[in-house]
Amino acid sequence: MSTDTVDQGPDRTSRLEEEGEIAADYLEELLDIADLDGDIDLDIRHDRAAVEVVADEEGSLSALVGRDGEVLEALQELTRLAVQAKTGERSRLMLDVGGFRAARRQELTVLAEETVAQVKESGEEIEMSPLNAFERKVVHDVVAASGLLSDSRGVEPERYVVVQPAASDD
Repeated sequence: MSTDTVDQGPDRTSRLEEEGEIAADYLEELLDIADLDGDIDLDIRHDRAAVEVVADEEGSLSALVGRDGEVLEALQELTRLAVQAKTGERSRLMLDVGGFRAARRQELTVLAEETVAQVKESGEEIEMSPLNAFERKVVHDVVAASGLLSDSRGVEPERYVVVQPAASDD
């Protein structure tokens, strides 16, 4: 298990490792029940336990992703609850299945960069299509790195990001 966070104490690291192990056990049981083949990879990224279910055969885990990642979102919540039941603390672990989130992160980064360019060119804010919490976070991070502003508006499941020009110092 690797860590790519900075200045994290040993207690925090061991707690995140414990979260990952609990999540892995939970997911292995689920894979057995569903008669699905998959391996579990554990990591610590951005001060969170990161758990990925990977398979040798592409698409063999698609049932765990669902349409637009809906099943993956639900599975992540169930996994977080399983961790919380064992540790007594709320978990922020991130779950990926078959690289779905990694691929979606790349798509959203490109979309966010294109939107940033449009806002910089027009000087007008742009409302994006509804996104789930993971997707909005990716967009907010890209927008912040560009020097522009963003916020989320609306109510789930229609919550969306608005990309705004940078505040002027006038």
